[in-house]
Amino acid sequence: MNDKKLNIIIVFLLIFISPNMWGQHTWNILDVGGINDGKTINTDTIQSAINHLSNSGGGKLVFTKGKYLTGCLQLKSNVKLYLEKGAVLLGSTNPFDYSVLNIPDKNVVLMHNDYSSLALIQAYKVHNISICGEGCIDGQGLELVLNIDSLHHAGVLVDPNYNTRRKRPSENVRPKMFFFSGCNDVEVKGTHLKNSASWGLTFDSCSNLQLNGLSILNRAFWNNDGIDVIDCKNVNITNCSVNSADDGICLKSYHPESFNDSINISNCNIISSASAIKFGTASSGGFKNITINHIKVYDTFRSAIAIESVDGGIIENIRISNLIAKNTGNPIFIRLGHRSGSSVGLIRNIYISNIKIEVPFGRPDINYNIRGPEVSFFHNSFPSVISGFSGHNIENIHLKNIEITYPGRASKGMAYVPLYRLNQVPEFIRDYPEFSMFGELPAWGFYIRHVKGITFNNIKLKLKNDDFRPALVLDDVTGHTINNLLLPKEKNKKQVVLKDVTNLSTNNIDSNSIMYVK
Repeated sequence: MNDKKLNIIIVFLLIFISPNMWGQHTWNILDVGGINDGKTINTDTIQSAINHLSNSGGGKLVFTKGKYLTGCLQLKSNVKLYLEKGAVLLGSTNPFDYSVLNIPDKNVVLMHNDYSSLALIQAYKVHNISICGEGCIDGQGLELVLNIDSLHHAGVLVDPNYNTRRKRPSENVRPKMFFFSGCNDVEVKGTHLKNSASWGLTFDSCSNLQLNGLSILNRAFWNNDGIDVIDCKNVNITNCSVNSADDGICLKSYHPESFNDSINISNCNIISSASAIKFGTASSGGFKNITINHIKVYDTFRSAIAIESVDGGIIENIRISNLIAKNTGNPIFIRLGHRSGSSVGLIRNIYISNIKIEVPFGRPDINYNIRGPEVSFFHNSFPSVISGFSGHNIENIHLKNIEITYPGRASKGMAYVPLYRLNQVPEFIRDYPEFSMFGELPAWGFYIRHVKGITFNNIKLKLKNDDFRPALVLDDVTGHTINNLLLPKEKNKKQVVLKDVTNLSTNNIDSNSIMYVK
């Protein structure tokens, strides 16, 4: 009899012979045949314990100190995995130890190519599940990816979407760390999570989700997002530390009839080789009633804040406050486009306040092994961008108590968009949204286009070195208010450029610094 069958028999014997033990609703995985040597595969033992614990009314499965090697696991209702300090749940590096989660009602036509349910820990339409404790879950992502890559080239496990240009397996064959779909009452608390082969923690169409006190290090390979929240409701992400090779905390919407709704992100630290907090890699349904507060961002390549609707989704009622970002490539990027979807989406009612950001001259993530892909053209530093497109405005933007320090050192020899060519800045309506998508821009502080209703209140823009460009360029903006805009003092230089701006109201701004262009 092999060890796998023996472990399953032990589980059944403990249930039927020792009912009092089960009545305590707490099991130590070692007592049901688990082996913590980091070499023996425990998948069947752990899964059997989860199944029987759930079938018996629920309870806690405890992992004590040691390393527990496992393949794909499925959580079931009323089960809590508890990892004591020193316990490590190790993801197998054998690709055949993972399987796709069966989601019968998934509309694959509407999903983007990066949507996959392959993961180390999965859950589908279950409730009251938890992963807690000071232990660690290590996906061993790099070793797993290299094995997947080798099998692809050997013709054993062929990836039909293999990225030949970048020479790596696609996201569809690289397991995430978590994939939970359609679950209710989910808690992940206090655990150390690292080294996924793809995205980190992914939650799709879940409700009442609590993520608290997590330490996430996800830099083993490409597409290593930290946390992805897809069309979820009533979510709290608090007191988390995220260090990721891709987006840190990313809200996505794949389902046209759904929203991310009532999301709170607070007291988190984020490092990312992409964007720190991002809405809209996918934006089919939308995002509403989102609160982001007390966030610290460091060494992040792309945007500290990226809010994007390009797939028909509605983004509204977003409040971001008390954010500090140091050594971050782009402060704020807000974009309405039309990449896909039957109709154009909306972005409205965005409130951003009490923000302090410092933008470096060079790459902020230069010291990391996995770095975001470099921009493919020469450019000066990018400003913050708020841009709809012709005939489709972003609406009702409020910026208050914001201080941003830019590097300056712009050169016309590097790249140059003269002010008389503002109408030649491309719209790129159907392009992937990114802070660098428009190419070189004519402002160093803010470039704002196709916006209806924007308020600047107590905004301070600083330069470490001179920049030949104006601080602000506004193009096709209606209902504009500037109160207390503080800019570097540069004699005889026009700092604010206005094109097709109506209903302009200013307070405490030097009229001699304003230029009107046709």
